[in-house]
Amino acid sequence: MSLSFTRHRRLRQSAAIRSMVRETVLTPADFIQPIYVTYGEGVKHEIKSMPGVYRFSLDMLEEELQEIVSLNIPAIILFGIPETKDSVGSSAYAENGIVQEATRLIKSRYPDLVVVADTCLCEFTDHGHCGMVHTYERDGELCGDVLNDESLELLVKTAVSQAQAGADIIAPSNMMDGFVQAIRGGLDEAGFSHIPIMSYSVKYASAFYGPFREAADSAPQFGDRKTYQMDPANAREALREAESDVLEGADMLMVKPSLSYLDVMRTLKDQFDLPLVAYNVSGEYAMVKAAALNGWIDEKAMVLEILTSMKRAGADMIITYSGKDAAKWLQEGRR
Repeated sequence: MSLSFTRHRRLRQSAAIRSMVRETVLTPADFIQPIYVTYGEGVKHEIKSMPGVYRFSLDMLEEELQEIVSLNIPAIILFGIPETKDSVGSSAYAENGIVQEATRLIKSRYPDLVVVADTCLCEFTDHGHCGMVHTYERDGELCGDVLNDESLELLVKTAVSQAQAGADIIAPSNMMDGFVQAIRGGLDEAGFSHIPIMSYSVKYASAFYGPFREAADSAPQFGDRKTYQMDPANAREALREAESDVLEGADMLMVKPSLSYLDVMRTLKDQFDLPLVAYNVSGEYAMVKAAALNGWIDEKAMVLEILTSMKRAGADMIITYSGKDAAKWLQEGRR
C-alpha cells in the first residue's frame, strides 16, 4: 500500500525526542514571585482564598526569601498592607512605608534578588481606589470620581520613594492616563533614570482579581474600577493603551490577567519590540488550587500547562503565585 500522509507522530515517540523538539521551554528564570508584606511581628497569615500564599511581617520574611533564591527565581514583586489608610494613600509614598521598609530589608540581605515595586494607591487608600477620589452622594448613595491628573502627582511620589528605598523595577498598576510619562519624568528628575518601568499597560476590569482584594485589603468601598481599567470585551483598545505607554517611555509591557487574554498577549508581542510580562493573577491561582485540593485535577500538570501557554503566547516573564511550586516541579523533571 502506498501512503502519502505526513507522520507527525515520529517526533512524539519518546520523552527525549519530545524534549528535543519542544518549541517553548519554561524555566524558573521566567518567574516573578509575589510577596505580601504587612506591619507587626511574628505574622505569617495564610490568605483564605489563596491557599499557600501568606501575608508576612518583616521579621518573618527570611524563610520565604531563602526559598525563592534557592529555587533560582530571580525576582519578587512587593505588595504592602499598611498600618493606616487615608484618602490620599499617604502610606504608599512614606519613607517608612511598609513597601519601602521591606525593600530596604530585602536588598540588604539579598542584593541580587530583583525587587519589583507595585506602584498603586489602592492598598493604601481608605476608599480602595487607585487614585484620588472626589466623593459625593447621589440618591443617598456614596459615589465618587477618580481624579486622573491629581492622582499622577501621588503616583510619582510613590515611585520615587520606592526607587529611593532600593527597588530595581517600578511597576505602576493604576491605569491612570499618562502614568508612564509622569513616573518616567519623576524618576529621571530624582536621579533614577536607570530604573526601568514595567507598565501594567493592559489591565482589565476583571473578575479574576477577587482573592487579591482579600489579600491586599483593597476592595473599593464604593463603585468599581471600570472607569479606568479596561473592558474585558476589548482587544483593539489594548493596542492603543500599550502604544501610549511605549511612547511615554515604558521599558516593559504587561497584560493582566493573562489566562483569558492570551490573544491580547500575542497581539502585543507581535506589535511591540519590548519585553512582555504576563500576570497569572489571584483568581487564576485560586481556581486551580481549589480544584487540586478537592482532588479534581492534577495540579502540577495544569499549572505547568497554564504557565507554558503564557510563555507560548509571548510572555518573557510571568508574575505567578505558583512560582515556587512550578520551580520545584521543573527541577524535579530535569533530574
